[in-house]
Amino acid sequence: MKDKLCIGEMIQALRKDMETFPDHRRGQNRQYDIADAGMAAFSVFFTQSASFLEHQRAVNLLRGRSKFQSLFLNQKIPSDNHIRTLLDGVDPAALSQTWSCMFHEIEDSGLIDQYRDGEGRLWIAVDGTEYFCSQQIHCQNCSHRERANGKTEYFHSVLTPVIVRSGVYMSAGWA
Repeated sequence: MKDKLCIGEMIQALRKDMETFPDHRRGQNRQYDIADAGMAAFSVFFTQSASFLEHQRAVNLLRGRSKFQSLFLNQKIPSDNHIRTLLDGVDPAALSQTWSCMFHEIEDSGLIDQYRDGEGRLWIAVDGTEYFCSQQIHCQNCSHRERANGKTEYFHSVLTPVIVRSGVYMSAGWA
């Protein structure tokens, strides 16, 4: 069992892996690093708050730096549209090894043991939800549906696994 779990080291490793994401942008618009977009997307799952990034942008305007920038090592806070534009083309498998290493770190620390049942098993509930929907904005990765009024809605979906046990929970989000 590991003595200490260091979330800062885990975030640094995640950011380092996100720096290797392919960048499909053309032209000169490089206002945001691809890793900044990746960490911004991760922060929403980490903090369990969809309004977290908007709040941190406001804090940044008032104070010149936000907790988000310090915790997630970001230089700038991209908008939701920038995040989608930069990350939609990234294969989720690009982080498979990262998530596996992080899970083993958590497991080695003993932290996850409180979520095991009497037989040592982890129970995981999986739920699906939409996290983007528009009648105008869409990309090649969007799902779509026809409404009764003849309009097409484009949307993205996500599966959210949650480790569950009576009285406690631990969540993680993977798009």
